[in-house]
Amino acid sequence: MYNLLMTIILIVSVLIIIAVMMQPSKTNDAMSSLTGGADDLFAKQKPRGFEAFMQKVTVVLGIIFFVAALALAWYSSK
Repeated sequence: MYNLLMTIILIVSVLIIIAVMMQPSKTNDAMSSLTGGADDLFAKQKPRGFEAFMQKVTVVLGIIFFVAALALAWYSSK
């Protein structure tokens, strides 16, 4: 059981890294200071398409990681 939980945690952690790296960045660069921040007008829109899908995948993987870590801690304490 310990090996199964460790394997799940390792696989999910790699998948979380991949999912986070695939998400589009939302950084403010030097261009926003020149444009007066006009691009912030659309910054509060709800994510759609690929971006929304990747956010959901990241949340689900985070929950799986958290549950697996708690299960591993509970199993290790016995």
